[in-house]
Amino acid sequence: MKVQARGQAWAAAMLSAALLSACATPRPVALPGEAVWSGRLALQVDSAPPQSFSAGFDLRGAPAAGELQLVSPLGNTLATVVWTPQSAELRQGGQITRRGSLDELTTELSGTAVPVTALFGWLRGEQGEVPGWQADLTRQAQGRITARRSAPLPTAELRVVFQP
Repeated sequence: MKVQARGQAWAAAMLSAALLSACATPRPVALPGEAVWSGRLALQVDSAPPQSFSAGFDLRGAPAAGELQLVSPLGNTLATVVWTPQSAELRQGGQITRRGSLDELTTELSGTAVPVTALFGWLRGEQGEVPGWQADLTRQAQGRITARRSAPLPTAELRVVFQP
């Protein structure tokens, strides 16, 4: 009986894994010469009330034009942000939110402009100047970045863990 129960448990676990992987969104494939980064990020905004968000991410492109895909722990796409020099849009489910810039879009969504374009440099270990933000890149080689926004209010903290 114990052997049969173990076999059934193993079969159930394998079926569950297969079903979960069937729901997962495939990771993007890098085009030649394109920067692609994956990992996890967390944003905490000290607003009233405080806001926090965390997700897996796939970032591709360049500061001027790119795509940020946010994914759940199971690999499902939560949202995709696409930007060009002319506009930015958030695709979430069947809804699309368009704004004139990436800063305008992230400010509307989180209460603060999130420096997504600066993230490309930070991931490469380049400090870069972002008004109001201070990036701590001392652990960038280990795949960890922390950036804090002190001004303008509200303060915010962005933590990123990625494959260096």
